[in-house]
Amino acid sequence: MDNLWVRRFRPAAPDAPRLVALPHAGGSAPFYLPLATALSPDVEVLSIQYPGRQERRREPVPGSISELADAILPALPPADDRPVAIFGHSMGALVAYELGLRMEAQTGGGPVHLFVSGRRAPSLRRAGEQVHLLDDAGLIGEMRRMRGTDERALDDPEMLAVILPAVRGDYRAVETYQCASGGRLRSPLTVLTGDADPVTSTADAAAWARHTTGPCELRTFPGGHFFLVDHAAAVVALIRNTLAAHATSSVRARAARR
Repeated sequence: MDNLWVRRFRPAAPDAPRLVALPHAGGSAPFYLPLATALSPDVEVLSIQYPGRQERRREPVPGSISELADAILPALPPADDRPVAIFGHSMGALVAYELGLRMEAQTGGGPVHLFVSGRRAPSLRRAGEQVHLLDDAGLIGEMRRMRGTDERALDDPEMLAVILPAVRGDYRAVETYQCASGGRLRSPLTVLTGDADPVTSTADAAAWARHTTGPCELRTFPGGHFFLVDHAAAVVALIRNTLAAHATSSVRARAARR
């Protein structure tokens, strides 16, 4: 454990590119353990642990996406000339976008690439979304619909008492999020979506192109909101190949400065 926010589950080469991995609503850092394992040692995965879950369960759940991004940025290790990319799924995609904007504004150099998954573009709001205001039964029903939580946990009252506050707080952050007008990244984007996602249409995913001045590629996979679990090998290959190209460019740039 690096600090309260960052988990490095697997070792990586000293000059390996870094991937900051941001979980979905109700998710935690170990969701990305399989990704870290698959990419090691070529990519160093920094999996982010949000407050309000697991060993941070006694901490208050952040009230907004902006609050999360503000707290994560100073918790990241210095880049040390390494290429740094960001991956976010669902709620994590919004955090990735806000974190990328902050990196570009505050550090002078933003992420080399953003991977955003399972989430419509930040500027698209859907009227009437109030999952965070549902009673516990309604919230559990939504979690079942998304099919991203172990059914055993959803049938265990003690487990539910632990996880529901974080899930509700995360949904509140997502559903009250408002994208700043004119906020555009310079980083290239890869947008991943499932063709049967009940909350993100292909058109909604394609609209991410409005949020960068760089190139934007849309990759569609068979499946629902958590398509990336069923297609883990393809997602890993996509990330590995993309970051390998950035790593090569970074090595050339360092050599030119010597």
